[in-house]
Amino acid sequence: MDFLRPASWEEALAAKAEHPTAVPIAGGTDVMVEINFDHRRPEYLLDLNRIGLLREWEVGEENVRLGASVPYTQIMEHLRAELPGLALASHTVASPQIRNRGGVGGNLGTASPAGDAHPALLAAGAEVEVESVRGTRFIPIDEFYTGVKRNALEPDELIKTVHIKKADGPQQYSKVGTRNAMVIAVCAFGLALHPETRTVKTGIGSAAPTPVRARAAEDFLNAALEEGGFWESGKIIAPSVAKQFAELASGACNPIDDVRGTAKYRRHAVGIMARRTLGWTWEQYRGTGNTLEGAA
Repeated sequence: MDFLRPASWEEALAAKAEHPTAVPIAGGTDVMVEINFDHRRPEYLLDLNRIGLLREWEVGEENVRLGASVPYTQIMEHLRAELPGLALASHTVASPQIRNRGGVGGNLGTASPAGDAHPALLAAGAEVEVESVRGTRFIPIDEFYTGVKRNALEPDELIKTVHIKKADGPQQYSKVGTRNAMVIAVCAFGLALHPETRTVKTGIGSAAPTPVRARAAEDFLNAALEEGGFWESGKIIAPSVAKQFAELASGACNPIDDVRGTAKYRRHAVGIMARRTLGWTWEQYRGTGNTLEGAA
């Protein structure tokens, strides 16, 4: 196994172009586990730890530009107001040591359906900026996941930045695991209210071959909130609406039975999390004068 250690982003892109099978490594919290258990033996490892721009972030008027290697700890400490759903998801990642090393780019590159960041990215509305020596592409998060641990990257491309819309309303994240720390999700659910567009977006993790949105549930809830005048009034959502939303979210799952949980349990748990996160976010929306300042 050869170890490639570029000193700049340009050198990294050139190395990836020359060695398309090279496996990028930054935090290494996923890659090293696979290597240590002999599940993967790449010919080349491409070390990105010397690339400073991957650890930078910038808060703009509408979006947050998040470098692929920004550690989860930094998201929790500095971007809680702008990216509350992702900050909550970051809290659930493994241990403090791994949160200090791992970043969203690693979750995206691995593309495991159980990656903790995926539901929050889907619910918030993210776009992945990837680059190669041929140029730059922007991939909507909904199009990024193509299969079990597969993504839309071309062999010579690297993830550079994730562009995420700043929260304009409350966001929540919920995860079920077999213990409270150092655990892969049995299933996870993210939900974001977007009052500016009067829409709700969701994200489901570890309950389908890829991270997915519960689109039918979103469509139902968007229509119910609009027709009932809920955005203007902030009135309590009827239990029947919350129940239907939960059932549709559960129906968006396509899970498997494995050592962490059964398919039946995953569907049930996603429905419970959908109902609860809807309740939490809507109470935040109602209790803050329907303003972003209060919601954050």
